[in-house]
Amino acid sequence: MRTAVLHPALTGRAGGANGAARPRRAPAHALAEAVNLARALSLDICLAEVVRVDAPRPGMLFGPGRVEELGTRLKADEVGLVIVDGPLSPVQQRNLERAWKLKILDRTGLILEIFADRARTREGVLQVDLAHLTYQKSRLVRSWTHLERQRGGLGFVGGPGETQIEADRRAISAEIDRIKRALGRVAKTRALHRRARARVPYPIVALVGYTNAGKSSLFNRLTDASVPAKDMLFATLDPTMRAVKLPSGRQIILSDTVGFVSDLPTELVAAFRATLEEVLEADLILHVRDIAHPESAVQAADVRDILATLGVDVDGERIAEIWNKIDILAPDVLRDLRLEAPGAISVSAATGEGIGDLLAAIEMTLAEPTSTVQLRIPFADGAARAWLHDRHLVLAERAGAGGMRLDVRWSAAERARFFAAHPSISAQVKVQ
Repeated sequence: MRTAVLHPALTGRAGGANGAARPRRAPAHALAEAVNLARALSLDICLAEVVRVDAPRPGMLFGPGRVEELGTRLKADEVGLVIVDGPLSPVQQRNLERAWKLKILDRTGLILEIFADRARTREGVLQVDLAHLTYQKSRLVRSWTHLERQRGGLGFVGGPGETQIEADRRAISAEIDRIKRALGRVAKTRALHRRARARVPYPIVALVGYTNAGKSSLFNRLTDASVPAKDMLFATLDPTMRAVKLPSGRQIILSDTVGFVSDLPTELVAAFRATLEEVLEADLILHVRDIAHPESAVQAADVRDILATLGVDVDGERIAEIWNKIDILAPDVLRDLRLEAPGAISVSAATGEGIGDLLAAIEMTLAEPTSTVQLRIPFADGAARAWLHDRHLVLAERAGAGGMRLDVRWSAAERARFFAAHPSISAQVKVQ
């Protein structure tokens, strides 16, 4: 479908064209991102333009002269869809559609369409449906003419009867409740899985970052997996988890998550909260940045804002910054950036540069104080012995009366997980 992408930019002051503050992003870069979002739906972009707005009009956002001018150009280019990169009120959307006789999508609607196109798992589909319905319910303010008619009452009740808009809103509310119940069951299943993983001493490391920062490419590099990694916004929606072995032999679980974006619709943040709980439960969060992007710092600020909304302590010790795509930068530029932020870890998921340093940093961050104990494990309890060997916790072992004696070095967390999985061994601990 021939598509036009318009980014409204206020002249004279920073902010979004409907009063939504977007002061950090340059209009040209914001337009480029909107075009990439549209291309993620394989749309044919025939017009992309920053539209200056002196003051947003409550009826149609743009002034009447600009609406007429744009309408003429859209008709000449045979445009079938217009994407307005910003929030549109229901009234603005309706009036622009009437003026241009075209379908209009605002930024929230566009992102919802992308998510609907990408969702694959049942959970992902449910989350997108919930976000779509929540957004659609907010649009039921006489946005379409068919919602203005009334259903007749039975005559003896009095009054005009139930309007179509009220019936549609009630139907949407019922469907939202149904999906929330289904997602509640999914959340319980995820909680059970997390409790099961808690019995295994594998720390959880979550990759987060702006969409297209290279999280999936880095995930594939670290895990030898084949998660789809494309130069496309929102290539990954459904979270993926894989085991990764650190240089010491210790294992972790690495989780790839959905990418963030500026002005991420609140409907999506709420709908994907069950998925993003994996981030909240992580022992370590790796914030992956596309350090070669001209607005890398702005993207990083957007990610931090969303993490803070989710309840993550963005200044805490369990979050580390990873600079990806260093192979694109000139050496002197990268050197200057490293001087500004010496704590960041520089990598290239494409070439593998810096991956060893990243694994070593993960290991150092996850390191905990350890103590050495001696365990006596009955010969028949091979599972407990295998549990310790699989995690490389055994320093030495020897046969003794009634079982094997193992010298074990572990952290408090590893000790707790072992006894949770093998409570019968607890009384046989002897501290060295």
